[in-house]
Amino acid sequence: MTTEGPRRALYFITHPDVVIDPSVPITEWPLSPRGRERMTRCCGKPWVSRLSALYASTERKALDGAGILSAATGLAVRVRPDLGENDRSATGYLPPVEFEATADRFFAEPETSVLGWAPALDEQRRIVTAVEAVVAEAPGQGDIALVSHGGVGALLLAHLLGEPISRRFDQPRNGGGNVFAVDAAAGALLHGWQPID
Repeated sequence: MTTEGPRRALYFITHPDVVIDPSVPITEWPLSPRGRERMTRCCGKPWVSRLSALYASTERKALDGAGILSAATGLAVRVRPDLGENDRSATGYLPPVEFEATADRFFAEPETSVLGWAPALDEQRRIVTAVEAVVAEAPGQGDIALVSHGGVGALLLAHLLGEPISRRFDQPRNGGGNVFAVDAAAGALLHGWQPID
């Protein structure tokens, strides 16, 4: 184990509250006014000033959130499609009760394609590989932030803890807008889910 230099943290941020519109593709949903306000409050957190790299998925809600962080820090947003949410394109928008039931099955049956969704195990491999690539390429020496999505965050968190895939690792049900932190080099969890604001 090396003791050279300060520890570099990676902050996995889920986009906050969105404008839910069943007539618009889920990937194009923007942050709501409340979501934008919460992301702006996040910019005042002490750890934000230590960032030297900022990443986001290609989905509008993540890009909206990363754009607010970019404006506050002056960091360019590096966009990676592999930081996207679990592939739910087979169903698109589902009403809340149906979505929750399908998400429960997605986590409970990780090797299965539930209603055509990509299997959780495949999505976990993708997000783990994506985050490893981010850590390897991130510029600067400071901390790293990536703005992504709750479902893949739960899969990443289970992996980091060495636990089987389970919905118990999902973010708090507060409309999104949560963050956990990891030691970028060691992969050890620094803290679990916390609201961004």
